[in-house]
Amino acid sequence: MRTYAQYCPIVRAVEVLGDRWTLLIVRDMLVGASRFNEISRGLPGLSRALLSRRLRQLVTAGLVRRTGDGYALTQAGEALRPLVFSLADWGARYAFGDPRADELDPEVLMWWMHGRIDTGTLSKRVTVEIRVTDLRRTFWLVLEPGDASVCYTHPGLEVDAVLASDIATLYRMWEGEFELLDAVRAGTIELTGSRWVVRGLPRWLELSPVAEHVRAAKVDA
Repeated sequence: MRTYAQYCPIVRAVEVLGDRWTLLIVRDMLVGASRFNEISRGLPGLSRALLSRRLRQLVTAGLVRRTGDGYALTQAGEALRPLVFSLADWGARYAFGDPRADELDPEVLMWWMHGRIDTGTLSKRVTVEIRVTDLRRTFWLVLEPGDASVCYTHPGLEVDAVLASDIATLYRMWEGEFELLDAVRAGTIELTGSRWVVRGLPRWLELSPVAEHVRAAKVDA
């Protein structure tokens, strides 16, 4: 590994964390990803070979350890939490403009969303159909007590509610630029179906882990 040949703790940190994809792997592990396939699904632009290499580097650096069925952050890796979310705060304030087309992958968004559903208050299964109107893509969130999954083909279950909008609006809602209910009232997102599901989904969907930073940046702006 090439080094910067400077005796400085910032340099040492950059040598560990500065490779492409490394911080995003840490980001996803900080919010709950622990298995190789989970990390890979959340970073589709990262090849599986390079993911393996980056994980080995993080293990060697002492930030990640192998477990029986995947990976876990060590104390040193967990200590990156304030750094990573400080970057989220800085990015929301100074580098977060309009979304670019290459940033709006609907499958990634659905994968993220299914991992941020609070299913603890559900008493029975719920199926939510999500229509990405401009891309003509449809996905299904199947929510059960204590579990959530995303389906890319029809799961064969009765649909309880339908959420529909264009991909950019769905991403902006997910990132916390506006509330789901506000978008429904404004007509930029449609949410129809069983009344208890329509009322519950805005509570169950916890949004992106960085949404609070995006909201704070908008308030301060």
